[in-house]
Amino acid sequence: MPIPEWVPIREDLRGFEPYGAPQMTDVICLNVNENPYSPSAVVAADIAESVRDVATGLNRYPDREATELRAALAEYLGHDLGSEQVWAANGSNEVMLQILQAFGGPGRSALSFAPTYSMYPEYARDTNTDWVTGQRDEDFTVDVDRAVSLINAVQPEVVFLASPNNPTGTVMPFDTIRAVLAAAPGVVVIDEAYAEFCREGTPSALELLADNPRLLVSRTMSKAFALAGARLGYVAADKAIIDALRIVRLPYHLSAVTQAVALAALRHSDELLATVDELRATRDELVTWFEAQGIETAATDANFVLFGQFADRHAIWQGLVDRGVLIRETGPQGWLRVSVGTRAEMEAFYRALQEVLGR
Repeated sequence: MPIPEWVPIREDLRGFEPYGAPQMTDVICLNVNENPYSPSAVVAADIAESVRDVATGLNRYPDREATELRAALAEYLGHDLGSEQVWAANGSNEVMLQILQAFGGPGRSALSFAPTYSMYPEYARDTNTDWVTGQRDEDFTVDVDRAVSLINAVQPEVVFLASPNNPTGTVMPFDTIRAVLAAAPGVVVIDEAYAEFCREGTPSALELLADNPRLLVSRTMSKAFALAGARLGYVAADKAIIDALRIVRLPYHLSAVTQAVALAALRHSDELLATVDELRATRDELVTWFEAQGIETAATDANFVLFGQFADRHAIWQGLVDRGVLIRETGPQGWLRVSVGTRAEMEAFYRALQEVLGR
């Protein structure tokens, strides 16, 4: 329902709806890019024991600097990072919001290239940061010359580049990142929420941190770590950048329970990430299946595939829902996005889509 006129909400927020993908029961959920393989009983037991250990201290505030967790995240990322170069928050969403709280704001601008993650402009709106959108090419890559030209014209304080990009799955080449870093007057954020799903040999922007003090590389434990319900995102950057984020963070923003759960998951990183290879293989099989059906796909290094194009994509989406499969109606007009599920879930998707398409 729209916000009533008598509610004194900010005028620039009036008419908006809360962000959210459809939530349904009794369907196969392939719409929000979750890892379909839940933590094992061993991992769950360690998480439960870790939460039990902190439960008797919940009358006290948590470590507001998340010192142990940041050290563990730095060790996981490698690249000679220290704990002072890593910051954690409630999902990468809060990390992005903190970035704009620190570096955006009234009279400042942020920039990205569409189609990309739909929350970026909402973070800008919520922090009164001007939002500027460049356009990707038809293959969803970013043209370097046009990107640099736009950055030179706008002079944004923040540039967001998702790699792999959501909703397209496109990886950002290092040459493009380097060109943006050279042109950008402010900070550059490489959102690597799906980095673990990249093909073998794909480099991470973490490799560029040492030589680029205005670079931030964001990650999450929601996807590859199968920890979406825990809400833990993090970012690596120069210590001075991390200190700037610490200024705008809310007091005790990361609960003791969240920190304990994330630390337990990191202790089992090898086991939790063991499903990544399976999801990569299933993704590649999905792309091959689409090709066999004559359905166009975007090149993807993530745990989802953007496919199309359809004259009435909503009818396709609804037809799948009617058959018990929920995907995402997102991206450019005519396209749909499906998350990679278990092999059984993908078989159900194949059957449902063929029925919808009358094949």
